[in-house]
Amino acid sequence: MDRNIEQQVLSGKKRKTTLYVLLGVILMVAVIFVIRYSLGSTLHQSEITTAIVSRGNIENTINASGEVLPEFEEVISSPIAASVQKVLLDAGSRIAVGQSILMLDKSAAQMEYEKLKFQLESKQNYIRKIKLDLDKSFYDIKSNNNIKQLRINSLKASVENAKRLLKAGGGTREDIEQAELNLKVAQLEKQQLENEISSKQQSMRLQMKEVELAASIQQNDLDLLSRKLKQANIQASRNGVVTWVNKNIGATVQPGEVLARIADLSGFKVKGTISDHNIDLLKTGMTAIIRIGETQVRGKVVNIYPSVQNATVSFDIKPDSSSNKLFRPNLKADVFLVTDQHEQVLRVNNGPAFQGTPSQYIYVLKDGIARRKLVQIGLSNFDYVELKDQLKEGDVIITSDLKEFKNSSQINIKK
Repeated sequence: MDRNIEQQVLSGKKRKTTLYVLLGVILMVAVIFVIRYSLGSTLHQSEITTAIVSRGNIENTINASGEVLPEFEEVISSPIAASVQKVLLDAGSRIAVGQSILMLDKSAAQMEYEKLKFQLESKQNYIRKIKLDLDKSFYDIKSNNNIKQLRINSLKASVENAKRLLKAGGGTREDIEQAELNLKVAQLEKQQLENEISSKQQSMRLQMKEVELAASIQQNDLDLLSRKLKQANIQASRNGVVTWVNKNIGATVQPGEVLARIADLSGFKVKGTISDHNIDLLKTGMTAIIRIGETQVRGKVVNIYPSVQNATVSFDIKPDSSSNKLFRPNLKADVFLVTDQHEQVLRVNNGPAFQGTPSQYIYVLKDGIARRKLVQIGLSNFDYVELKDQLKEGDVIITSDLKEFKNSSQINIKK
C-alpha cells in the first residue's frame, strides 16, 4: 500500500512539472512574438515616402476654393420687351467700343414711343387752353370790375344828390335810404364777382399744375423710352471679348433679361468661397495664395460678401499679378488663406503622416531603421508642417501614413 501511494505522488508531480514547462514555453513564444512585433516590423523603401527636415519660412493656411473671373465684365441686358432679330458677334469674338453685338426688333417699343408722344402733345395743348381761359378770366374780371366800379360811383353820386335835395326841402328821407341801399347792393355784387372769378382762377391754376405735372411725368417716360430705344442697339461700352451672347433668333426677351456679356481679359480677379465655420478667420487685406496646377500666385482679400449661402461665405481676391498667363475665365483654382506665419523654423514636407494634432508620433529614418518620436507640431499648410522639437535640420522623416505600426517603436526599412 505504501508503495502505491508513492507512485501516485510521483506521477502527480511529474504532470505538474510538464504543465509548468508547457506554460513557460507558451509564455516565451508570446514574449518573442510581442518583441518581434514591437521592435522588428519591416517595410520596403518603395512602400514609404520620406522628406528631409529643413529650415525656412512657413505660413499657416486654411483651405478655400476659388474661380477665376475677369476683373471687369459688362453684362448687357435688354432695355425693352423685344425679340432677337439678328446676332452680329459670337462668343469669343473681340469687340470695340460702340460695336453692335446683336439687333433687336424694336417695332413694338417704337409704337409705344409714338403713342406717348401723341399723348404728351395732347396734354400740352390742354395746358395752352387752360392758360387762354385764365387770361380770358383775368380780362373778364378786370372789365366787370370796371363796370361795377362805374355803377358804384354813379350810386354814390345819387346818394349825395338825395341828401342835398333833403336839405333844400325837395326830397325825403326815404329817397336817401333807397339810394344808400342801391349803393350797398352794387358794392356787394362787385365783391361777389371778384370772389367768384378769384376762386375760378385758383381752381384753373390747380388744374393746370395737375396737367403740367402729368405732362412732366409723361415727358420723363418719353425721354426714358427714347434712351431705351437707343440702348436697344446693344453696343459695347468698352473694348473686350464677348464671353456669352443670346443666339436664340426670334426669342422674346423681357426688360432686364441678359443678352450678352463682355469681359476685359487684360486683368482677372478670383472669387473665393469658404465654409462659414471659418468666417471669424476671414479678414479684408489678408494674404491669399492661389494655386493653379503647380503654380502659385499671391494676392489680397479685397472684399467679403455679407450674406451666407449654402453654409459658405464668398470673397474677392485681387492677385498681385492680375494678368498672369495662366488665368482663364471660369477656371477653378485652389485658394489658401494665410492666417499666421513663422520665419526660419524647422519644417518638413506635408504628407499623410501628419494628422493636424498639436503633438503626434512620427518616424525618423536613419541607417535603415525608422524610430518613433513624439514631436510638437506648429503651423501647417498644404506644402509644409512646422516641427518644434526632438528633431534637427537634415533628419529624414517618413511622411507616409503608418497607422498599422502605431505600437511599433521602430521599423526596419529594407531597400
